Amino acid sequence: MKFMKLGSKPDALQADGKSIRYVSADLATDVIINIGDVKFYLHKFPLLSKSNQLQKLVSKANEENCDEIHMDDFPGGPKAFEICAKFCYGIIVTLNAYNVVAARCAAEYLEMNEDIDRGNLIFKIEVFLNTSIFRGWKDSIIALQTTKSLLPWSEDLKIVGRCIDSIASKTSVNPAQIMWSYTYNRKLTELDDKITSAQEKTEPVPKDWWVEDVCELDIDLYKRVMISVKSKGRMDGVVIGEALKIYALRWLPDSVDALVSDSHARRNKSLVETIVCLLPSENSVGCSCSFLLKLLKVAILVGADESSREELMKSISLRLHEASVKDLLIPARSPQTTIYDVPLIQYLVSRYIEKGGFDREVVENDDKRKSSLLNNVGRVVDGYLAEIAHDSNLSLSSFVDLSKSIPEFARPIHDGLYRAIDVYLKEHPNLTKAERKMITSLMDVKRLTVDASMHAAQNDRLPLRVVVQVLFYEQVRASANARALGNNNQHDPARSDEDFENKMSHLSIKDEEFPKNGKMSKKNSKNSKSGMQLLPSRSRRIFDKLWIVGKGQGENRSSETSGSSISPTSVVPIDTKSSGSSSRQRRHSIS
Repeated sequence: MKFMKLGSKPDALQADGKSIRYVSADLATDVIINIGDVKFYLHKFPLLSKSNQLQKLVSKANEENCDEIHMDDFPGGPKAFEICAKFCYGIIVTLNAYNVVAARCAAEYLEMNEDIDRGNLIFKIEVFLNTSIFRGWKDSIIALQTTKSLLPWSEDLKIVGRCIDSIASKTSVNPAQIMWSYTYNRKLTELDDKITSAQEKTEPVPKDWWVEDVCELDIDLYKRVMISVKSKGRMDGVVIGEALKIYALRWLPDSVDALVSDSHARRNKSLVETIVCLLPSENSVGCSCSFLLKLLKVAILVGADESSREELMKSISLRLHEASVKDLLIPARSPQTTIYDVPLIQYLVSRYIEKGGFDREVVENDDKRKSSLLNNVGRVVDGYLAEIAHDSNLSLSSFVDLSKSIPEFARPIHDGLYRAIDVYLKEHPNLTKAERKMITSLMDVKRLTVDASMHAAQNDRLPLRVVVQVLFYEQVRASANARALGNNNQHDPARSDEDFENKMSHLSIKDEEFPKNGKMSKKNSKNSKSGMQLLPSRSRRIFDKLWIVGKGQGENRSSETSGSSISPTSVVPIDTKSSGSSSRQRRHSIS
């Protein structure tokens, strides 16, 4: 830290308690100056020879026959006046970044300029500011911090502006040319203070070397510094984003209660609004989606203005593919009754789809990158659905609407959606049959993995119709895989889906009890080891009943189901020696 010493005489200013200061001298004091609650007993001559303002005040006091002068609005208070008084007496006084701004404002108030005396206090302070304070990184920040308590004097004297310009200019310096100790909070090396050239540094200076230091500034001053940094046009948007993130982490409290408390709500509101207005241009390039969502969460909690929330949502909706499920868990506010703000997330998803140009033809045929991004959003939304499904106040329509906001081609796998549906069914056991059908219809069983299909086959919460679909498709898939291996690539890859659709169109399956007679044959079960042999007892019983229904329809419509479509008996072959009656086949089937 830079400093400057003025004067040469020993300190003769004494204190008598907290409210009295006097100069120890042979001559009696002849003027009393009141600064706040402190009285200074001084001599007129040394003061009047340096201060034009004191000349006026003493003259006025003599006319009123008064020995005391009152200066209640004195900038910097008693400490600043003491510096000026010592300078007048020639007493040694040390100026540094902590007191120089107060001394400059006090000298301006007392009119200690060159018109009164050459080399007066204002001149000396200005030289110190320009040659030392504004040339130093830390000193500029410290001096700027002291200006807030000295308004409007520090503003009128352009000290605030000069400090800000000094700081902003240094942030734009090439890091390779930085030769000063650049941070309060960390050191480059133990010899950092002794380094005299950039080439001697053992570690490179990072591009964001300055962001932690400016975090010490109050939000109003920080805003002005960041505006100046951005206006120079030489700072990377990523570094700007990092600076804003670190400042938010430094000053925003972690708990919701602290955010919305009466004592801090207004300050936090101002802080969030300021950070939002400082976000890098070009859709907040440089700020992560996670950081933007956290800002949005805070903005909603503290009641930030609508323009700030809209700006955040605009930026988030362009990079929603970067978000995680945890980022989307934004608490709902009254009058909403749910735990999380579901309509907000649905709006962000819809806006992302709309603004991102996610057209089916583009995604499927031309742009693999867009397809990958949209798949990421689909996975995140399914994970979010699984989280909010635990909320007993979440309506079925909200769940369904959010699920449908993702295009069909954005979900190549439906495992995440199945998990969310399963959680919702578990947490909402009183759904009607129609409601259960509505929510399960969101899921395509053909897009479940084998593990998810096996879980669904055992899931008592799913309607029987869905379980039957899962069983059918698993059997069709197993049979198709077996034929593909046997036919050496002669199998049509699309045939399994066609077989499944044909089966479900021929069978009218309802969520009711099937006939209780009939068993399923285990002959040729080697072709379906991944399916039938792994099914639980409940699913085996369902499939046994399904086989009887399918077989009856197959006998009545043998001409329609022959050919390319696969009948239930072809999925799981039965052992028959003749074309006898169905009762005879059932009587000799192997259970």
